[in-house]
This record gives sequence, C-alpha cells and structure tokens, in this order.
Amino acid sequence: MKMIRTRDAVGSVLCHDLTRIVRSEFKGAAFRKGHIIKNEDIPVLLSMGKEQIFVWEKTEGRVHEDEAASRLDKICRGLNIRAAGPTEGKIEHFAAVNGVFCIDEDVVNKINEIEGLVIVTRHNYQAVKMSEKLAGMKAIPLVIDEEKLYSAEKIAKKPLLNVMPFKLKNAGIIVTGSEVEKGLIKDTFSPVVAEKLESYGISVASLSYPGDDSKKIAAEIKKVKDAGADFIICTGGMSVDPDDNTPGAIKASGVRIVHYGAPVMPGAMFMLGYFDNADGSAGIPVAGLPGCVMFAGVTIFDIFLPRIAAGIEITKKDFTRLWQGGLCLNCEKCNYPVCPFGK
Repeated sequence: MKMIRTRDAVGSVLCHDLTRIVRSEFKGAAFRKGHIIKNEDIPVLLSMGKEQIFVWEKTEGRVHEDEAASRLDKICRGLNIRAAGPTEGKIEHFAAVNGVFCIDEDVVNKINEIEGLVIVTRHNYQAVKMSEKLAGMKAIPLVIDEEKLYSAEKIAKKPLLNVMPFKLKNAGIIVTGSEVEKGLIKDTFSPVVAEKLESYGISVASLSYPGDDSKKIAAEIKKVKDAGADFIICTGGMSVDPDDNTPGAIKASGVRIVHYGAPVMPGAMFMLGYFDNADGSAGIPVAGLPGCVMFAGVTIFDIFLPRIAAGIEITKKDFTRLWQGGLCLNCEKCNYPVCPFGK
C-alpha cells in the first residue's frame, strides 16, 4: 500500500472504501475497496477532500481480485453459461439455456482447497432455466499470489461448469398390469409421467397396455424402440412379487441394465438401462418406474429425469451415491428441488 496524489491515481486500485457524505442526500461508500480509478473519478475524489489516497502497489507475482476472478471464470465457464462482472471482485454465472447444470465436483473441490480462492455453485445436476444464477467465484484478498492461480489453472484441464440443454423430444410409455389392459381400472399412472416429461419438453409419442405377460412387454419395448422413441418408460410391476414381470421383460428386450434398485426412498425399485448404439455408447434410455412415482410427489425419477432429458448417461455410481440425501422427508409443503432430497 502506498499514498499517491489523487490527480496521479488513474489506473490505480483503492486499498479501502472511501465514504462520501452529502447532507440530506447521501452517505455511504462512493468507492469500494478494489475499485480501479478512472479519469471521471478524479473530480469526485477531489470534491470529497481526497488530495491523496492510498492505493495498492503493484508487485510482481501478485494480482488484483478482478483479474483473479476473471481467471477463475476462464477455468470454470463452459457450455451455455454467461458471465457477469467482475463486481467488487466477484464474477457470477447464469444459464444461457434451459438444461441441466453439470459440475466437475472433484476439480472444484481441489481448487477450493487453495487458500484464498473460492468457487461457489448451486447443486450439481439441477435442472435450470435460462437466466437462473449458477455460480460465483472470487479471490478472498484484494490481491493474491499469482502462483495460486497457476495451481488452479494447472488442475483444471477443461471447463468445470456446463449447462447441457434438454435434447430428448419424445417418449413411449408402456403401462403394465392386466387390470389396466382389461379396463378394470383406469390408467392413472401415465398422466403423472406425461406431466413430468412435459416439464422437460418431452412429448408422449405412444401409449400402450400389454398387460402382465413378460413376452408381450418385451415385444412392446422393442416395438417402441423401432418406432423411433427417444425414451422408453415402463410403469408398474417393478417389485419382487412373483407376478411382477417388468424387470425381467426389460432385460429380455435386449436392454443393457445399468442398475435395478437404488438407495432412495421413495423409488427403491427403480430400474434404468440403455439400448446401446453400434459403437457401444449409451443409446435409448429405458426406465422401469415403481408404483410410488404415481402417488408420491417426488421420487428417484425426478432426480434422474433432468439428466436423462439432457442425454447425460447415468452410471451405476450415480445410483449408489444417492444414499446420502436419498430419503424424502415427506414435508407438509414440498419445496423440491430446493431441499436435501437427491443431493
């Protein structure tokens, strides 16, 4: 820190807030710590009685908080994200499209372990709408050792934050159960699923009722696949009861099963798999939905649906890590996704 003539201060960085008082009009910080002084600021500073001011003395190997924030922004900002700032040393990120917010958690953790650097975000894999806030980043001190930024840049091999837009357009719903097939009861399951799909821009291309026969269910899955569905959903018959044939039918249809059963309540009997592409990559997702999806407000289906809608492959690890936060607390007023469920 050094004291210089105010008239010579253009381009310098303030080391502390400067308060301005205009009787009956204004009292507060006219200039904040870290402000870079501009030509138009000089008359204002002089009117405040500031003939000399204290500014940051630039030192080799030390960078201003605004530059540090800009370098963190460059590390973090990936697809479909816009930035705002720096303001008071902070840059914020906002969604440029509707989609799923994706974070490289391991690398962000490592950067946050570097003293003086901070990256804060909303939760990973949350569905977000255009212009919603995603993240903020800054250096804690006014000036910081550049070596710390070099360390962060070395850790980050690719952008750490991305918004993946929703890409699936249509789905086929296969409602199992002989009682529904025969018209003994009304199908109340598919309307619930259709409403959830609609939230992510997915329309219902087909709706069928093959009953309980596993061969018929498997044949219907193949039929829906061949018809060009982006997503195939089987509802009901997902428990371990002898007459619940949906899991076996999904397997018999040729689907590669990622996982059956999850440490999530409600939704423990959920199944997910894929019809793989010719190159072995995950192709059309196929989900088996347990009955709870029909009557519980939020289940594992709500946790995974945004990622599925964005074409993000779900792995077994994605299932098994859900145990912490996988218990719905059945709050009197549900505020999902602004709650711990699925986090």
